[in-house]
Amino acid sequence: MNFSEVEKSLKYTFKDKTLLKRALTLASADAENNNQTLEFFGDAVLEFLVSERIYDENESEGNLTERRKSLVSDRALAPVSKKLGLDKFLIRSPYDGANKKAVPSAYEAVVAAIYLDGGVSAARQFVLNTLDFSTRCTDENYKGRLQEFLQARGECYPAYKKRNVGTPRRPEFISEVCALGKTFLGRAGSVQEAERLAAKAALEYFEKQG
Repeated sequence: MNFSEVEKSLKYTFKDKTLLKRALTLASADAENNNQTLEFFGDAVLEFLVSERIYDENESEGNLTERRKSLVSDRALAPVSKKLGLDKFLIRSPYDGANKKAVPSAYEAVVAAIYLDGGVSAARQFVLNTLDFSTRCTDENYKGRLQEFLQARGECYPAYKKRNVGTPRRPEFISEVCALGKTFLGRAGSVQEAERLAAKAALEYFEKQG
C-alpha cells in the first residue's frame, strides 16, 4: 500500500502505519486483521465528535438527534469516503466487489485509527475538516424519496393524514402515511415536519426489510 498517498488524501500522517492498513482492510481479505472492530469503535467516536460539534446549536434534543443521524449515516458518509478516495484504497478480496457498506464503514474505521494513533484532538480535526456540517437534516427529502420508492413498485402517490394534538400555544401534529399496507407516523410542531418524519419512518422500515 502507498501509505503516503493515503495520508496525503487524509491530511494526516500516521505514526503507526499498521493502524492505517488495518482501517482499510476488509474481512474478505484478512479474517483476523481487518477493520471491523475499528469500524465499531469509530462509529462511537464519530457520534461523540459530531454531538460535541452540534450540541450547542439552538435546536431541540429531537432535532439534534436527527441532525446527527443525517451526518453519520451511511448515506452521508459514502460520498465523504469516496471524496477522500477511501473506496480506491480498500484492501479486499477480488471476489468482494458488491459490499456497499464497506465504503462508509472505511471512514468510521479511519476515524478510529486516527484517534488511536493521534488522540481525540487529531480525530476531531479530521472529522471537522471532512464532514459538511452545513448539511441540515430538514433538507432530507424523505417524502420525495418515499414517492420514488413506491412509484418504482407501481404504487400510487402516498396520502398523508394529519391530526392536531397540540394547543394554540404549543402546536403539535401527528402525520400518518400508508405505504405497502403498513402505516407510519411522524410527530412534530408543524404539519410539514410531521409528514417528513412519517415518510422517514416508512423508508427506514423498508430499507431494513431489504
